[in-house]
Amino acid sequence: MAMTRIRVALLPSAVCIAGTEPVLKIKDQQTGEIATDRETGESLYTVTVMLMEDGRAEVLKITVPQSGLTAGLKPGTMVRPVDLFATPWARIFNGQLSDGVAYRAARLELIAVEVAQ
Repeated sequence: MAMTRIRVALLPSAVCIAGTEPVLKIKDQQTGEIATDRETGESLYTVTVMLMEDGRAEVLKITVPQSGLTAGLKPGTMVRPVDLFATPWARIFNGQLSDGVAYRAARLELIAVEVAQ
């Protein structure tokens, strides 16, 4: 069954701030197997990003391939997710339903902040 991918468009006024350093994504906690991109085989990382838009704030965990991580990406850095997609998911584990939304971006670009003098 194909999963639905929804392109996410952010408003021009949206501000995204990295909340964590990139963390290597683990596919299987028991074996330590690293998650990789199905097409390229590239290692995947997760970055927690705070999205502020129209007076609201949300925390998103965004998966990004290693090539999409920019040098200098650290907590507090303003970023712009490029080609951001949301994939709703649901599963039953131990008789309990869990669901959520997985976010994936091709890359996170650093945003230069101009300092007023």
